[in-house]
Amino acid sequence: MPNSPAALAPGTVLVLIDLQRWIVDRPGGPLTGAAVVRSAARLKTAFEAAGLPVVLVRYARLDGSDGGPDSSVNRFAPELAPLPGTEVITKYGIDAFAGTDLAERLTRLGAAGLVVAGISTEYGVAETVRTAVALGYPTTVVEDAVTAVTAPGHTAALDAFHRLGVTVTRTESLLTPAV
Repeated sequence: MPNSPAALAPGTVLVLIDLQRWIVDRPGGPLTGAAVVRSAARLKTAFEAAGLPVVLVRYARLDGSDGGPDSSVNRFAPELAPLPGTEVITKYGIDAFAGTDLAERLTRLGAAGLVVAGISTEYGVAETVRTAVALGYPTTVVEDAVTAVTAPGHTAALDAFHRLGVTVTRTESLLTPAV
């Protein structure tokens, strides 16, 4: 891929966390869920166009009180609907790695690095990013494709990512070809 952004290098996997309609519609900050979905959809489209893997992670309640993973409540925002072959992970806790086969799927996909986006910065995104770093994945968080329960929580999580050595960038910077 000549002149393509580093984010779209072979071996890079996009991981989108908890972008289900009911989560996207909840209040948060500093961004709205709709703004996060717009940025995440741009990322998803770019990764798919480059032939790179996309993993959609959804949260479901362990007790099934939300109707289960395949219920209408747990559908992804329409702009992020999985294409055939898209990896979909259902988690029952905060971290997308805990109690799931995400690590095995990433290995199967040949993941050399991760780009992570979703809701919420200080919970599902943060826990997943910490585990990814602990597993040795170079990780990038897209700050305009994540939001939190509160704006201060968002800022604190981004600061923590910097301390972990995580790259924090914006969608436009990530998808702009190198010159």
